[in-house]
Amino acid sequence: MPALKKTVLTVISAALLSGFVLSPASAADKDKTDDKQPKPTHPMSSVGGEQLAKVGTQVNLGTGAPVLPKDLTGRSWIVADAENGQVLAAHNSHWRLPPASTLKMLFADTVLPALQPKSLSHTVTEEELAGVGAGSSLVGVKENQTYTVHDLWLGVFLRSGNDAVHVLASMFGGVPKTVAAMQSHAEELQALDTTVVSPDGYDAPNQVSSAYDLTLFARSGLQKKDFREYCATATADFPGEEKGKKRESFEIQNTNRLITGDIGVDPYKGIAGVKNGYTTHAGNTFTGVAERDGRVLLVTVMNPSSDESHAVYKEAASLLDWGFAASGKVTPVGELVPPKSAETGSGKGAQPAAGAHKSGQDGAKDAKNAKAAATEGSSGVGIALAIVGGLLVVLAAGVFLVNRRWPLPDLVRRFPRR
Repeated sequence: MPALKKTVLTVISAALLSGFVLSPASAADKDKTDDKQPKPTHPMSSVGGEQLAKVGTQVNLGTGAPVLPKDLTGRSWIVADAENGQVLAAHNSHWRLPPASTLKMLFADTVLPALQPKSLSHTVTEEELAGVGAGSSLVGVKENQTYTVHDLWLGVFLRSGNDAVHVLASMFGGVPKTVAAMQSHAEELQALDTTVVSPDGYDAPNQVSSAYDLTLFARSGLQKKDFREYCATATADFPGEEKGKKRESFEIQNTNRLITGDIGVDPYKGIAGVKNGYTTHAGNTFTGVAERDGRVLLVTVMNPSSDESHAVYKEAASLLDWGFAASGKVTPVGELVPPKSAETGSGKGAQPAAGAHKSGQDGAKDAKNAKAAATEGSSGVGIALAIVGGLLVVLAAGVFLVNRRWPLPDLVRRFPRR
């Protein structure tokens, strides 16, 4: 009996010991399973606040604040108040990643003010379409056909048409000049994670941006009336080819599924833009703005790993829902900085982290001339646009506002509510 008892105790002890040894290992394996998401491999910028330079999810929950949505798979994301610039939560928001067509927000914010009036017409040449990348999203611009600037911007925002981008860039002075102007404007906005190589966001070596920078572009662009109109338009007629004396048009629909909806995605309550994108290198990217109960939020999501259809829109919608519920119940983790030329009493941009973009890319030697061409009317160079009594008022240079009187309620009434 003593021998048997000794044997039993030995077996039990071994089992318990193995349990203690294996349990931590199992937990570690679980952590590894939950930690398969890629992470930034270089230091991130601290523009907007030191907490934004940290890897991983950043949120400071207060009393009564809801927890963040589960199953967020975006490599990088950010939720911010569009008006006061407070960043409510972020995840690797300064990670420099390929932006895809969300970079078109910077293109529009840079070029749109210079191409006025929007009734200006232009006959497209073969050379203007020659540089459009293979497999690009297209709206259907044809050579030897005439389009207004208004037509082309609808093609950019609704169909993400790289053909329309290249024609507008040509009208601005050519692709190299446009790229240089975009880079200069990004630096003025303190979007220092961004390196511009192509004006349309088409995959190109070293072309990167970040969730933080894309949100700055959206915030700046939304101060322009035409920008707001284009990014919020659900459907429009686009000119077709002229046949004889008759020129028919065809309908184009916004590819932003939070505006138009799709199988498995409902139009988002209060949505008013901004821009989506996709390339094989960038994955899905999206920046959106929405208004609810007098509050305006911006959200950007980059490259979700989820296999779920339309994951980028679903994760953006869940973050917006969280932001509206959490607003006033969280301590901001940072802020959306104003442009360098802005003279405000609030936040100043921090220096970028080591390795962050500072000086632009090859061809930026024309940036000064290009910047001058793009400066007129641009909020990114210190001119703020505000809606007061339904009229557009140009404020003094050096002022940067995101005015509460954006006509967002009028825009969102165009779309179904959940």
